[in-house]
Amino acid sequence: MRADRLVATLLFLQTRTRVTVAEVAAELEVSPRTARRDLEALSTAGIPVYSQRGRGGGWSLVGGARTDLTGLTAEEIRALFLLAGPSSTTPELRTALRKLVRALPAPLRAGAEAASRAGLTDGTNWSRADVTATGPHLDALRRAVVDGIQVRLGYAGPGKPVGVRTVHPLGLVTKAGHDYLVAETERGLRTFRLSRVASVQATGEPVVRPPGFDLPTVWRSFAARLEERLYAATVRARAEPGAMAILERLFDGRLHVGPMLPDGWTEIRVDGPTPEVVATQLAGLGARVEVLDPPEARERLARLAVELAGVYGPPGSF
Repeated sequence: MRADRLVATLLFLQTRTRVTVAEVAAELEVSPRTARRDLEALSTAGIPVYSQRGRGGGWSLVGGARTDLTGLTAEEIRALFLLAGPSSTTPELRTALRKLVRALPAPLRAGAEAASRAGLTDGTNWSRADVTATGPHLDALRRAVVDGIQVRLGYAGPGKPVGVRTVHPLGLVTKAGHDYLVAETERGLRTFRLSRVASVQATGEPVVRPPGFDLPTVWRSFAARLEERLYAATVRARAEPGAMAILERLFDGRLHVGPMLPDGWTEIRVDGPTPEVVATQLAGLGARVEVLDPPEARERLARLAVELAGVYGPPGSF
């Protein structure tokens, strides 16, 4: 443990012109007495560490001496911190990354710290889809986020043609196999699904980050608003026993199973953005599910039945 502390102390010295015993103690979470003892041990071991007494004094490395303990290239460092940035929940990993930042030469440290803030993985699933949908522009957007460069983004929203806008890339989030860009726009913070990005062109202009921007906090806010819309309506229905396994796979956490009815069927409730959307999703189970309410869901199924009969004809017409 002491060897680990001594290395951490050395790395901390490399990031500062001069440090005090109190600062070292706070950074390494040890007592001031232990911090002073470790600093003296480094000096005794021949490392060019010296102390200066008096006002404005402290401990420094002679001549700003540095030790690069990583041997990593700039691209390797950026890739590592992108993968393990703010989504790192393991204390050991956070500690290791903090030590690695201290070990990096100054020209590489800013890029590593930017990369550590650039990515996030959200483990909750909005659907059962496990496909990966990134699009071909992930690398370009990752560079823009890390380098802090504005881009002209070609983007096609659902049911809309491609439009071009200038955005300030702030972070990338992976959720349920899909990648999203979080960016500041002229209309405020927005998210863009990468599979809908048509083009990316760097402008060379620096990104302007909103005051206090924190990627995990902003994403939680976006996700909460979307989940509210996903669960805005509830449809009540009854399902035959053979349909329950399909319903569980289809709706996952949006399915609520009620009591078994006298005829052996089961009462269920399904959440979704609107009654019509839920009814459309249930339509594929045919007569194995009977929607009870609300009326809008039953009306949607009735319209679907008429439309399908018009296309395919009544049963047995083939």
